[in-house]
Amino acid sequence: MPPRALLSTMLFALILVRPLAAQLPLAPASPLPDERLAADILVVVAHPDDEILLIGYLVRAICDEHKKVAVVYATRGDHGANRIGYEQAASLALVREMEARRGLAALGILSVWFFDAPNVSEPTEDPLGSLEKWSHGEVLERTVRLIRLTRPKVVMTWLPDYVVGENHVDHEAAGVLATEAFDLAGNPLAFPEQVTPPLNYRGYGNLKEGLHPWQPQKLYYVSDTAHTDFLKGVGPTYTITDVSPSRGVPYSKLVAEEVSTYLTQGEGIPAQKAVAAGDVSAYKQPVQLILGKSFVKGTTTGDVFEGVTPESIPYAPPRGYQAETHSELALELGSPWYFYRQFWQAHNIEHLANLHRPEIGLKEGQTSTYSIPLLLRNDTDQPQEIALAAVLPTGWKDVKGTARYPVRAHSVYPIEARFIALPTSSPEWYEVSWHAEAHGKTVGSVSLRVFSSPTGAAFEPAGIPGP
Repeated sequence: MPPRALLSTMLFALILVRPLAAQLPLAPASPLPDERLAADILVVVAHPDDEILLIGYLVRAICDEHKKVAVVYATRGDHGANRIGYEQAASLALVREMEARRGLAALGILSVWFFDAPNVSEPTEDPLGSLEKWSHGEVLERTVRLIRLTRPKVVMTWLPDYVVGENHVDHEAAGVLATEAFDLAGNPLAFPEQVTPPLNYRGYGNLKEGLHPWQPQKLYYVSDTAHTDFLKGVGPTYTITDVSPSRGVPYSKLVAEEVSTYLTQGEGIPAQKAVAAGDVSAYKQPVQLILGKSFVKGTTTGDVFEGVTPESIPYAPPRGYQAETHSELALELGSPWYFYRQFWQAHNIEHLANLHRPEIGLKEGQTSTYSIPLLLRNDTDQPQEIALAAVLPTGWKDVKGTARYPVRAHSVYPIEARFIALPTSSPEWYEVSWHAEAHGKTVGSVSLRVFSSPTGAAFEPAGIPGP
């Protein structure tokens, strides 16, 4: 077509299009995410009162830094104790929910959710037991949904690790879930029904949720460890004896007031007395955080919001699980240690492995039997016989585990090793270990630090939450 004819055709097309566009109706503006739900910090914990360890920092963030905080509880604590009344089970869960909502509301925290997962009644040292009872996938989906709803810059949760002083596997399970959700919420293919817009959002019966993928910028952990030596230099520390500029009282007083709502769990009674007497010195423990991961510039021990940007950030996928290749015989600690080693690597938080050596605590203060899961691995092409023996402190007794084990080729043999520990007259650290041999050669060894206390009190310091 000649250039002049082509130009005429384009001008004619423009004449037709412009009047048509001017006559088209203007569609309504696309709604923004609900700002009523927006939070700067999302706390993900297991039971009502678990947030106590973080309150010393949260009151500072809320009152004097004007941050918005939301809290998620995986359970309602239906298997906890009741120190003031007969209410138990489902009724206790309702009471504990009320306690939590009242305490948080006094601080201005109104966005609070409970997932109704069952509170594990007999704590062990393996969070996978809690995740099984909770219906892992369902609770994970709900956690991802709440991250997408609240769009937090920072997520705070329990440390996914077993340490001496940790008194409930539900705590660790909450840390596992929060870490998984932190790494999934920004992925549009994770629970895609949550991030697909409904065709008629003003109508009824929509089965697609209309949320947006959201990548939080920082992940912090907190631990109720009985020994805080490993918390130095791994995250920020906040003293709570300082006076709040906006409230005119020490942060420790605000902490005691929040704790005082938890009467059923016992810690509320002394907190009420402390507030009434004007002596809150028992609530002056600093808040020590562990930086799990950060996608913005900042230092490990810097302020929680150091480097945090007001804008959203792109999805930052984790490394994910990568199968390890082996060719030898090996001895390893079983779950939770085996699980955590893989979990940390998959979620780019492998630095948690350097916090401390594997450890357990003996809480009873009496002669008792303890079980440790072990794994004998045979990654050779032939079946192998592996001999396993325990090395225990003087006077302790090996009950189960020492034996010869036939391990099939390319297989793992799980073992429950048991020993009896003697009571101690003073708090002490011990070490237990197991050694594996095949064909007269050592093929592996593992060890655990073991802390023993006469009363067990060292494992639940004042103010530390229970089930």
